[in-house]
Amino acid sequence: MQFAPLLTLGLLFGLAAPALAQTATDVWTHAFTMTGEPKYPADYTHFDYVNVDAPKTGTVRLGQLGGFDTFNPVLPKGEPANGIGLVYQTLMTPSLDEVNTYYGLLAESLKIASDYGAVTFRIDPDARWHDGEPVTAEDVVWSFNIEKQLSPNSAQYYANVTQAEVTAPGEVTFTFDQTGNRELPLILGQLMVLPQHWWEGTDANGKPRDIAQSTLESPMGSGPYTLASFDAGRTITYQRVEDYWGLNQPTQVGSNNFDEYRIEYFLDETVRFEAFKGDQFDWWSEYAARRWATAFDFPAIQQGRVVQELFPQDYASNGLMVGFIPNLRKPKFQDERVRQALNYAFDFESLNQTLFYGQYERIDSYFYGLPFKSSGLPEGEELDILTSVKDLVPASVFTEPYTNPVNADAAAQRDNLRYALTLLNEAGYTLDGTRLVDANGEQLTLEILSNQPSLEPVFQNLVTNLGRLGVQVSIRIVDAPQYINRLRSFDYDLIYSQWAQSFSPGNEQRYFFGSSTANQEGSTNYAGIADPGVDALIEKVIGAKDRATQEAATKALDRVLLHHHYVVPGYTLRTARTARWDRFSHPEPLPEFSSGFPTIWWYDAAKAAKTGGAQ
Repeated sequence: MQFAPLLTLGLLFGLAAPALAQTATDVWTHAFTMTGEPKYPADYTHFDYVNVDAPKTGTVRLGQLGGFDTFNPVLPKGEPANGIGLVYQTLMTPSLDEVNTYYGLLAESLKIASDYGAVTFRIDPDARWHDGEPVTAEDVVWSFNIEKQLSPNSAQYYANVTQAEVTAPGEVTFTFDQTGNRELPLILGQLMVLPQHWWEGTDANGKPRDIAQSTLESPMGSGPYTLASFDAGRTITYQRVEDYWGLNQPTQVGSNNFDEYRIEYFLDETVRFEAFKGDQFDWWSEYAARRWATAFDFPAIQQGRVVQELFPQDYASNGLMVGFIPNLRKPKFQDERVRQALNYAFDFESLNQTLFYGQYERIDSYFYGLPFKSSGLPEGEELDILTSVKDLVPASVFTEPYTNPVNADAAAQRDNLRYALTLLNEAGYTLDGTRLVDANGEQLTLEILSNQPSLEPVFQNLVTNLGRLGVQVSIRIVDAPQYINRLRSFDYDLIYSQWAQSFSPGNEQRYFFGSSTANQEGSTNYAGIADPGVDALIEKVIGAKDRATQEAATKALDRVLLHHHYVVPGYTLRTARTARWDRFSHPEPLPEFSSGFPTIWWYDAAKAAKTGGAQ
């Protein structure tokens, strides 16, 4: 399952595993859940965690690194504008105090076939585009077909959906090529719906619009905001729609409380932080341990005008794998021993002590933070699943628990580097003086590609340690557009990136790790994984009939991915470090699985008066 575009979904773990899905079939229902029963009944009026009396006023300003060059939300190329999800909406939307539970938004209800071979959505008759035209089932069908046609990721994500058709007035049915895939109704509920009549119309100059082309024409949607103004690549202002059709819709009550969302873009992280300190935007999410530990002592902090706060809720809902990802499309990374050697050359412990101020923990799972993390040796149903694909997976998964190398002291670091060299020797590389060369005398060279200068000290750790082994490693920092283009065309040796995981792993695993996306331009199979054992386990995850089997199959997948050494695992802190200019308030308590900023927060005029006016 993918994550919602604006808010983080919920994660609940450590409880007894419920059935994979309890949503009733062959009847119309207002909600869909993957775990248990929906918290909110059909006649609910709002989510419990919102303030229904929140004032609707004020401006929230966000700072974004990079730029934008299109308002077209479906094209796989270009840099889409941040916040476009304020303009467009989906068929369903998640609650923030439940696990994997979605409620009707553009669709007032859904009906799932008893064999999970199809799902039908009934469009809310009140749903309107910003020009007053109704949102139709035809819009949904058109949007679905366009996304599959133009976006390789969407085509992969919707691979099991064979048809979308209007089956009754205001109703659209999606038919699947398989039965029993209980995640597909939720996946279709995440579909972003676009206005067919607008995209097939003409612009202010009478020129026909083309959904297949990039555009900077202000889009028209059905959401709570409209794009009011912009300066290409620099700033965007969204304005609240006074007559928004969903103002009193249960999922929207108490949300979207700002009159204006303003997004400021910056090309440099240091400049962006100075702009925050100078009150050029309101909210800062901190990803650098050093800056969090040393740079938040400026006057506005000391005066109480800027508030620092930790939000564990923002990490309660997801897991991830982040780290150095080698590109297996390059022959030098085809040998598993080369990839494993990279991990033995990475000294996390020294970084955590000297650079991270002891704030981080090492990742050792593709589902870190979720109950799908493998550990120890396989047993029970996980062992049965691995045994069923025994000839397709590394033998070590049955005999060796996966562990990252640990550099507890200088002696351990030397031992790890020595073992890394042994692995490289076994892979056919030998030392020629201070150069590690292949059989042709060519030195092993690697380039780390990134668009984040702040990570250079982390990259340098690998550069230095591999350099001691005779490997020539360089760091190449490029701007965001170039990075995105090189990422999409797989033009890199190593990147430092991540895969975010939800509480319900499923179809998205195909385009994270599946053979079908290994050479599909623009896919998120960054490593270029094309392995029959991985493919077989992905299908077992997708086809799981109950929660216990889903957990077992996902642990098996995790274990096999780890034993193939497709990534040098990085590090994480499972609490969001934030700072904000103290002009806002939020509901108490916040929902369990998200801080909800800025969607359920509001502008507090009394606080703003004390803090001072925004610049």
